[in-house]
Order: sequence, then C-alpha cells, then structure tokens
Amino acid sequence: MWRYVAGAMAALLLTIAGMLFWSSQAGTKSLLGAPPAAQNEPLGAVDVGAPLEASERTREQRRFSRYDADENGAVSREEYFQSRRKSYARLDLDGDGKLSFEEYAAKAVKKFASADRDKTGALTPAEFLATRVARKPGVKGNCPPPPLRANTGGGEDES
Repeated sequence: MWRYVAGAMAALLLTIAGMLFWSSQAGTKSLLGAPPAAQNEPLGAVDVGAPLEASERTREQRRFSRYDADENGAVSREEYFQSRRKSYARLDLDGDGKLSFEEYAAKAVKKFASADRDKTGALTPAEFLATRVARKPGVKGNCPPPPLRANTGGGEDES
C-alpha cells in the first residue's frame, strides 16, 4: 500500500516541478518567432492578379461620408434620416405626407397586373414564375445556379 502512496506523491511532485519549470520559461521565448524580413518591393507595388476588395474599415468610412452631407465629421439626426426621407418621398406618390397601402404596394400591384396575363385575378404557376426576383450573379466568382428544369412527370431522372 505504501508503494501506491509513494507513487502518487512522486507523480504530484513531478507535476509541480514541471509546472514551475514551464512557467519560468514562458517569458523567455517568443511563440511567433522572428519578425519577417522587410520586403524589397518598391512602395505602391500592387499584385495585379489578386482580387481587389475594400476593407471593412474603408466601407464604413465610405458609408459615413455618404451620410455626412455637410462634411463636418459628425452625422446629425437630420443627415441620418435624410435617406429615409428620400425613400418615403418616392413611395408617397400623391405627396400628401401620408402613405396609403396603395402607395406602399404600388410596385407589387404593377408587378401582379403585368404577370396576370389572362387577367383572371389569380396567378398560374407559369405566371407566378414571372414575379421572381432577378438576382445579379455573385461578384466572388460563384457558380451560377442550375437551370430550372420542367417536370416531365416521370418521377426519377433518366440519366
């Protein structure tokens, strides 16, 4: 029995010694290694093959500049809501300062009317397909979506 106790004590002492040794070595060596050497490229050299992307900070700076109309370095309440006022004015067709449902849904009403070719007041599946949103292809080089296939009623593909 005393062998088990001696073994446990030895393991405990080795663990404590290892922790003390490890903590004493923590500040002496950098985990990142040496800093990279200065590159010998001239200033302003650009990798032409690399895709151009704006950093998140640059996007936010541009967004801030769009809102800061008087360019005083601060966006006032009026400047912040100016884009909302313009959007509201585009929807308020009669200019009375009130937005009715018809004004709010004017685009949807026109879209429905143009899609309802047989003028029944209801859209068939083919007519409804004409109301889908046309999306621009992704900028990141993603593959286009697969083409829509007509259902032949066969159940399984024949390929």
